[in-house]
Amino acid sequence: MSRSTLVRRGLVAGTAAVAAVALGAGPALAHHCFVPMYSLNGPSSPNWFVATAELGAADIGGFTTDCDEARDAGYAALREAELPVGIKIFGKMTIGDPKGEGRMNPNGANGKGLEYFEADSQLPFQMIETYIAGASTVDCGL
Repeated sequence: MSRSTLVRRGLVAGTAAVAAVALGAGPALAHHCFVPMYSLNGPSSPNWFVATAELGAADIGGFTTDCDEARDAGYAALREAELPVGIKIFGKMTIGDPKGEGRMNPNGANGKGLEYFEADSQLPFQMIETYIAGASTVDCGL
């Protein structure tokens, strides 16, 4: 089995675990939404949990950078691939389905705007894989 396949499988399980912890409720995870972030300099809100690519790589992929240059290379790879540098997870309710009726935007996994975990959006996994690939190109000399 290739490293990419192993990483992807780990990311699927890990994303669910991280989101469940962030949201504080496992059963609610399946329908929660997130917004891709293309900058980490945006406004913050207590209603959103921000998972950066670096956090996702560490918590889900078990990958940490050993120097600032590696971290910068990971984020540069994301910008070059036009992928988000993080995701904001909304934990209070599902946007577009505040009553929890299972409704979701039909474009909930198209990589643009509001995304849903339940719609099988691959964007978080692509973000983490690209970050790790970019950061791995730097030898930190440790």
